[in-house]
Amino acid sequence: MAKSASEKEEKGVPARPVSAEPHEPPALAESRHQSGKLQVVEFLLGKENYAVDLFDVREVVEYTTITELPNTPSYMKGIIDLRGEITTIIDLKERLNILEKSSQPIENSRIIVLDEKITKAKTGILVDDVLAVSTFERGDIDSTSASGGREDAAILGIIKKKIKDKEHERNELIIWIDIRHLLVDIGQ
Repeated sequence: MAKSASEKEEKGVPARPVSAEPHEPPALAESRHQSGKLQVVEFLLGKENYAVDLFDVREVVEYTTITELPNTPSYMKGIIDLRGEITTIIDLKERLNILEKSSQPIENSRIIVLDEKITKAKTGILVDDVLAVSTFERGDIDSTSASGGREDAAILGIIKKKIKDKEHERNELIIWIDIRHLLVDIGQ
């Protein structure tokens, strides 16, 4: 069932595009990460929660028709016209080899438009839904179990988000991914 704009605002996700301005130089971003706080955009891919660094995001927009391009990798969904600018759309589920299909129609998907400073071109990632913009303490992140010994270093860590469920408290796990690493081989 589609969520209304007011329901999304209650969850901390603006109904209209959100900007991650102002952008920080890389040195400031590094010191910010080391200071103990991490700001992320949480989103859904299949049934799992994922996050990317807030400062890698320019805005979040609703799904719009994507024009497919010939002779491109399968995860490159195509292009859209975003306020007069051609923007390349990457299907993040396909890029991460997530086979699980969403129970929602594609029209309910969201596009996270990335900061051009990291992509070098207008680029957005297609996700099933955007959940929230959140801040976590460094102690909430487990970086040791993230890579699992694999060569793919796209996973930066696992964020443990504390959820109050009536009288109980539980941890929800969020996979924190390095979007810069995932886009390196795209040639952006």
